Amino acid sequence: MNPFVQRGGLWVVAQTLLMLAVGVGGVAFRPGGGIPATFWTGGALIFLGAVVGIAGAVTLGPNRTALPRPLDEATLVQTGVYGWVRHPLYASVLLLSFGWGMIWGSWPALLLAAVEIAFFDAKSRREECWLRERFPDYADYQKRVSRFIPWLY
Repeated sequence: MNPFVQRGGLWVVAQTLLMLAVGVGGVAFRPGGGIPATFWTGGALIFLGAVVGIAGAVTLGPNRTALPRPLDEATLVQTGVYGWVRHPLYASVLLLSFGWGMIWGSWPALLLAAVEIAFFDAKSRREECWLRERFPDYADYQKRVSRFIPWLY
């Protein structure tokens, strides 16, 4: 089997297409005259998403990969933002997507962002199978730390 596919590359292709759809949906399908409250709320979500994403990328350091299967030389990161959520980079994309839809006042973008929730849930479940295989401590980490939203989910 192709190494790209083995490491979860098809998940990345699907994620990229979904993220592009949210981006285009925000710009292409927007009503005239937005609501200031949704604009500012969307901006706050984008800011928070950027902070979470940058913190996740920095904390992962050399363990970071675009593909969901962990690198052979990776170590299990449980500190920083990873002490709050197991998948901060996915949470970041969700925050950014919902913020983008709100800024543009675009229902199609918001619906696609909701689809991303189901997508990232499925992708993270697959990734966590690989993480449990690679790291014996991962099952305990799963019990302590929420998937996307601290203390909730």
